[in-house]
Amino acid sequence: MNEIPIVFESAGHPLVGMLHPATGSPELGVLVMVAGGPQYRIGGHRQLVLWARKFARQGFPVFRFDFSGMGDSYGEYVGFENVESDIRNALDRFFEATPSLKQVVLWGECNACSSSLFYAYKDARVKGIVMLNPWVRTEEGQAKAVVKHYYLDRLKQRSFWVKVFSLKFDFIGSIKSAVKLISVAFSTPGNSANHSNNSAKSDDDSGKSLPEKMLVGLSRFKGQVMLVMSGRDMVSKEFDDLLQQVPAWQEALAACSLVRHDLQYADHTFSSGAWRDQVAKWGLDWLSSLQTMQDQDSSHAAN
Repeated sequence: MNEIPIVFESAGHPLVGMLHPATGSPELGVLVMVAGGPQYRIGGHRQLVLWARKFARQGFPVFRFDFSGMGDSYGEYVGFENVESDIRNALDRFFEATPSLKQVVLWGECNACSSSLFYAYKDARVKGIVMLNPWVRTEEGQAKAVVKHYYLDRLKQRSFWVKVFSLKFDFIGSIKSAVKLISVAFSTPGNSANHSNNSAKSDDDSGKSLPEKMLVGLSRFKGQVMLVMSGRDMVSKEFDDLLQQVPAWQEALAACSLVRHDLQYADHTFSSGAWRDQVAKWGLDWLSSLQTMQDQDSSHAAN
């Protein structure tokens, strides 16, 4: 396959990436970003490289890379909230290597979605964002999600009651854990939903929670968004809970012409081939629609 390793500079040290060129003169490309954690640009279950190859074969060039301090890249990893320079330099190198390129889509999973929202509105080259199970983790949000989606569902499971009646269930430990989670979930003073609604209007990020800072970025972004959610993932459930509680999130996503897909039985990393292929199909359909829009805009401009 025609895949080109590329080394580029960011903050004075080399980062490593892989370019998947597409034939012809492609105008829309995909920048694939790795979520923070013990992985690199190939992705969990090799999904990033497999997706990249599919997209490139269909005419969408792809550049996937390691952030500073991750994978084969040098430097210190400073966290997903502080990778704007890495994204900008990766895009610069992507455009340099693909002269026909006009716009790109940022593709990320988990906290790479957060990085996308922090960056996208600052760069006119970004046409869209693909978010796979977005990371909006707060201690309160996690506790609420566990109480709502784990403990309540567990009570409906036959295996739970078999364990109870066979005297293999740790009542004391489970009660202590549940009480602690409930305390965290409902201990935050004030109306956090209203705070999140108002935060999108503020330019001051100091003191904002992760979801509030992400909402600021989303509210300022003028492109398109595709959202893919796994049904068996606590991270996606926490995000859905946030959407239900904060109308400003719903409004901001609607303004980005949101396309949403749900995989009912998928896990956080889409670990099966069937799930991965479904995400790829949705991605290609969405990219094709963006390309059509871009072609129409170019035609109108020419006329």
